[in-house]
Amino acid sequence: MRHPIFTFLLGLAVLVTAGCGFHLRSTTQVPHELRTLVLQSSDPYGPLARTVRQQLRLNNITVVEAEKAGTRTDLPTLRLSSERQGQDTASVFQNGVTAEYSMVMTVSAQVVIPNKGIYPISATTYRSFVDNPLAALAKDAEQVIIRDEMRQRVAEQLVRKLLSVHTAQLNDKETLPAPDVLAPGEDSPEVSSSSATSLQ
Repeated sequence: MRHPIFTFLLGLAVLVTAGCGFHLRSTTQVPHELRTLVLQSSDPYGPLARTVRQQLRLNNITVVEAEKAGTRTDLPTLRLSSERQGQDTASVFQNGVTAEYSMVMTVSAQVVIPNKGIYPISATTYRSFVDNPLAALAKDAEQVIIRDEMRQRVAEQLVRKLLSVHTAQLNDKETLPAPDVLAPGEDSPEVSSSSATSLQ
């Protein structure tokens, strides 16, 4: 008797989530006018551009490379401006040697929509990293993996920010408001540049 009831409840849950607009976190409902984007970057084959390109395609966005777009002015453009990486000491050993770092990565970009305006967007993510002075090679390899994961997170944030661009368009705004600067650990798309120091 319990089996049919369980099946009914499971089917009902599936119908409710399908009908209420529920979507997996890894995908974003991108507005129709942003379904085709020109991707511009000073390093089009660098790790950031590759990660953003992959994330756009995962969200069913057609990516047009800048060199192929030529002089077309009818397509919106996503310009990747800069990637800033930094780290701060999070904890130390009893002898004063750094035990853990708090790593931060911030990416700035612009969405340029023909005859509409320029919409600056940015994304920030944080990670902690335990420093082991006895395993230098392993430490370097782990940092590379962590940076790759952080780029993945900021790329996901940038795609989600396309929704805010659409909202600004609906409100007839030419630019987006300046992003808020929040402390590490908060759900934030932005971090102040003064808190980011170059990675060693």
